[in-house]
Amino acid sequence: MDARTSLFPSAFDVPAPKGADDWQSLYPYYTRFLPQQRAEDDQKFWFCNSQHYPTPFKPFDVIMLDFSIKCLGAYNSRIWMVPPANGVDYRILNGYIYFSPVDVPPEHIEARVPHFIERAGHYFANWDDLLVNWKTKVLGAIAELDALNFDKLPEMESLETVTGAVGLDSSNKLFVAYDEAIRLCHVIWQYHFEFLNLGYAAYLDFFTFVKDQFPSIPDQAIAKMVQGVDSELFRPDDELKKLARLAVKLGCADALKTGSVEDALTAVADAPGGKEWLAAWEAAQDPWFNYTSGNGFYSTDKYWIDHLDIPMGYLRDYIPRVEAGQDIMRPTAKLLAERDRITREYREMMDEDVQAAFDEKLGLARTVFPYVEDHNFYIEHWAMGRFWRQMHKLSRMLQAEGFWNEPDGMFYLDRNEVRDVLWDYAQAWAIGTETHGKDIWPTEVARRRNIHTALSKATPLPALNNPPELITEPFTIMLWGITSEAVDRWSQSDEDDGAIKGMAGSPGVAEGIARVLRSPDELPLLQEGEILVTPVTAPSWAPVFGKIAGAVTDIGGMMSHAAIVCREYGLPAVTGTGSASAKIETGMRVRVDGNAGTVEIIG
Repeated sequence: MDARTSLFPSAFDVPAPKGADDWQSLYPYYTRFLPQQRAEDDQKFWFCNSQHYPTPFKPFDVIMLDFSIKCLGAYNSRIWMVPPANGVDYRILNGYIYFSPVDVPPEHIEARVPHFIERAGHYFANWDDLLVNWKTKVLGAIAELDALNFDKLPEMESLETVTGAVGLDSSNKLFVAYDEAIRLCHVIWQYHFEFLNLGYAAYLDFFTFVKDQFPSIPDQAIAKMVQGVDSELFRPDDELKKLARLAVKLGCADALKTGSVEDALTAVADAPGGKEWLAAWEAAQDPWFNYTSGNGFYSTDKYWIDHLDIPMGYLRDYIPRVEAGQDIMRPTAKLLAERDRITREYREMMDEDVQAAFDEKLGLARTVFPYVEDHNFYIEHWAMGRFWRQMHKLSRMLQAEGFWNEPDGMFYLDRNEVRDVLWDYAQAWAIGTETHGKDIWPTEVARRRNIHTALSKATPLPALNNPPELITEPFTIMLWGITSEAVDRWSQSDEDDGAIKGMAGSPGVAEGIARVLRSPDELPLLQEGEILVTPVTAPSWAPVFGKIAGAVTDIGGMMSHAAIVCREYGLPAVTGTGSASAKIETGMRVRVDGNAGTVEIIG
C-alpha cells in the first residue's frame, strides 16, 4: 500500500455524525456495510456518488437507489452482456451513497463480445424505430401512474358493490394502487437503461477509435465532434425563452415582472396581447413543465408543474435580457460550426483507409448520443415527477388518518413499511377499531427525521479503502470523473501551486465572482456573470446557465450532465475537482480555465 491509499479509511472505522448514532436503522440491511462482510468490503475501492445522490436519502427514497442500480446491473450483465463491465455494487454510509464498479474477470470478456455485438447491433441498426417504441412505453407507464387513486376508504361501500356482485371491498383497490405504483417505478427504471448504456458505449467506441489515431488529442476535442445536440432535455428552458420573447413582442412583459404567479397571470390577462401569451404559457406546461429543480431521485424535489413560481422566476430573469437586446438562445449554430470544423480537420489528418471507419463510428455516436440527455426528461423529470406526486397524495391521506403529523411523514418509512401501514389502516377500517400505527409512527417518524437532519449536516468522505494503482474503467472516468489523478487530489489537503485542479469539462476561460450553491433552492441567488461553484449540478439547472460565466463542480467527468450542458451553452467548466465547493467561498474572484481543467482563486 502506498502513502496515497492509506488516507482513505475503512467504512467500518467512520464514526456516525453527531445526533445520528442509529442512522443504520433507516436503511435496508443489504445497503449497509455489514461486519460479517468486512473482509470482502475492505478489499474494494468505494467512491461517494454525490453526482447522482448529493444528499442523504430518507428511507422511502431509497427505492430510487435500489431500482436504478439493480436495473443498470441487469442491462450490463444480463441483457447486453457488456464485455468489460457488470453492475455497480453500492452501500450507504452515514446516509450517503458509495459505489464500487464490478469488473468482468479478464478471462470472461472475450466470450461476451459476440453476444454484445449481436444484441447491441440490433438496437444500433434499428435505433430510430426502437426509440419511437420506447417513448410509447414510457408515456404509457406515465399514464398508468396518473390513473392511480389513493382515496380514503369509505364509511360504507356503495350499493353497486352489492348489486354488481363485485365481491371485493375498497381496500383491495388501495393495495393494488400502491403495489402498482411500486411496480411502475421499477418498470420505468428498466426503460431508463434500455438505451442509455448503448449511447455511452457508442460514444466510448468512437472516443477510443479517435484516441488510437491521435493519442495526444484532447478529450474535449473528441467531445466537440458530437456537440450541438438538439436535446429534448433543453426544451423546458427553450420554452421559457420563447415565452420571454413573446411577452416582450406582445407588450405584456411588465405585467409579468412582479407579484405572485397568480397576480402576474391575472395582470397579464388584462394587458395588450395577454390572452395570446397566456395561451402559449398554458401550452408550454404540457409536457415541458414536468421538470424538476432537483434530479428526480428525491421525494423533496420540486416540479415546475406543481410550483409555477420556479419557471416564473426564470422567466423574470429572461425578460429584462430580451428587452436589453441580448440573444438568450443557446449558441447552437456556433457549436455546430465548431463541431464540423474540428471533425473535418482531424478526419483530413487520418489515413484514407481508416476514414470510412471514422465516418461510421461518428455517425453512430451522433445518432445515439442525444438519448444520453433526452432520457433524463422522460424518466427522472416527467415519469418520476408523476410517481412522487402520487406518493405525496398517499402520504397526505395517511397523515389525515393519524399515522404521522406532517404531510411528508411517509417518506421516513421504507416502501415495505408503508405496505404494512396500509394493512393496518385497512384492517382497522374493516374491523371498526383504531389503527395501531397512530400510537407508533408519529414518534418514530420524528426520531428518524432528527437522524436524517443530522446526516444532512455532515460532509461525506470522497472515498473509502485502497484505490487501485491505475483507474482505467472507462464509464467510471467518463461519467464521474474518477481518475487516478482525481484520487490523488482527494488525498491531498492542498494543491501544490495553489490552483484547484479538475477535469477540463467544457472549453473556454472566464473570470468572475464565485457563487457557491449546495441546493437548487439557492439558484435564485445567482447573479449575472458569476461563476457557479457547486458539489454537483443537475440538468434542470440549465435556465441559469444563460446568466453565469462558467461552472465548477466537485464531481463529474466529460460525459457528466454539468460538462455536457456547459458545452451546449458555450460555457467553460471544470468538473471533478473533489473539493472546490469547500475551498471557494461566495464572493471570491476566480478564474476558470476549461481548457486546462484548473480553477484559480485570484481575489
